[in-house]
Amino acid sequence: MEKDLTEASFRADLIGEGKKYIIITFGCQANEFDTEVLAGMLESMGYCTASAPEDADLILINTCAVRRKPEEKVAGMLGRLRKLKEKNDGLVIAVGGCMSQQPAVAADLARRFPFVNLIFGTHALPRFPQILAQARGAGRPLIDVAENGGSREGLPVRRSSSFHAWLPVIYGCNNYCSYCIVPHVRGRERSRPFKNIVAEARSLAAAGYKEITLLGQNVNSYGNDRKEGYDFADLLAELDRIEGLWRIRFLTSHPKDLSPRLIGVMSRGKKICEHLHLPAQAGSNRILKMMNRRYTREKYLELIGALREAVPRIALTTDLMVAFPGESEADFGETMDLLDEARFDQAYTFIYSPRPGTAAARIDDPLSAADKRERLQRLVRRQNQISLEINRTLVGQTVELMVEGRSKSDPAMQSGRTRTNKLVHFAASADLGGKLVEVEITGAFTWYLAGKRIEPLPGSVPDRMGRSGRDG
Repeated sequence: MEKDLTEASFRADLIGEGKKYIIITFGCQANEFDTEVLAGMLESMGYCTASAPEDADLILINTCAVRRKPEEKVAGMLGRLRKLKEKNDGLVIAVGGCMSQQPAVAADLARRFPFVNLIFGTHALPRFPQILAQARGAGRPLIDVAENGGSREGLPVRRSSSFHAWLPVIYGCNNYCSYCIVPHVRGRERSRPFKNIVAEARSLAAAGYKEITLLGQNVNSYGNDRKEGYDFADLLAELDRIEGLWRIRFLTSHPKDLSPRLIGVMSRGKKICEHLHLPAQAGSNRILKMMNRRYTREKYLELIGALREAVPRIALTTDLMVAFPGESEADFGETMDLLDEARFDQAYTFIYSPRPGTAAARIDDPLSAADKRERLQRLVRRQNQISLEINRTLVGQTVELMVEGRSKSDPAMQSGRTRTNKLVHFAASADLGGKLVEVEITGAFTWYLAGKRIEPLPGSVPDRMGRSGRDG
């Protein structure tokens, strides 16, 4: 466990001494980092980790609200946890995160699951120890969905990895895409101080972390709400100079804010990985306007062209939504055409899910569920073809991997990622987690690659600065 670099003190009564906790996380990388902070707080309170919910004294569910399915999973899980609570009245159950930040949802959870002790939103995270202490003695669910969250600087963090770290640079979102609940549950954009981010990155490098991923709902808008005069390109360039770091990644980027300066920094950076996740959402200008995305199909393709010219080996991934309300077959056809023009390495595809309180939820949606599924299937089939075609071009190449660890299904196999974020499985007997290795790609599949490790020559040192020109 580590503490952030600010001098803000963090004290919590040891109410968890001798007790165990488990956190179940749904959602994005921002939620994963929030879980690390919650774990850091709990361990500052004396808790230690449990191996299973049955062994825990406290069960915390960190929720997602982007689509309906994660919310349904949370409800199903709470239904199953009811039996554990009946067997152990001292068990504390808490529900936090984006789903809980919605007052109506929080009230409904308290009504349906009155055995839950605490329901809290994203803004309550800095005061979590205090509200947890209050909830333990309450006879009914304690709800905290207030929006005045306070500073998150200086909170303890229990990192889930010893070599990769999440590093938030901006919280919240100002974009208000018509389908998206995130600005409603994460709040307005709040950039962290430039010096705090740089200091934290240096501290991580000094502690042995080799890779950092900068986090934000839209990292490209970093600095717009501050008077420091720094933007995301400035931040990325400064972090690229830190000794000890091998790789820098970031997500997520909004196309409307992807600047030529940022593309230039990416092209010159030695540690900035050649991968960009750039959500397109749709290929139809009519639908993009209804989504309030504030760019056109043509502008998006122009950005891709500029990226590939500046960083020739860049891998591009995206998000694509099917069946936004009012999407015609012609609109969907334009999204299908976008796949062929952009040729993404990978696309995360999903059916539109109405979110109460968003503008799109008020639009009529005449398309049947069967038609929505059929469109998604067509989109997935075509993108899978493209992903496989791109991956096959890498067979025979030598790539640099940062090893993530052993395969859970086969201990003889280990997995790593290229600088372009390709997942590669290869055989190795020694545990290589957190190390750089070179692998020859021997097989290509839709979602991953297979490889054979190239054993280093005696006395050789891997190129930690990265760009060998052979990375896929």
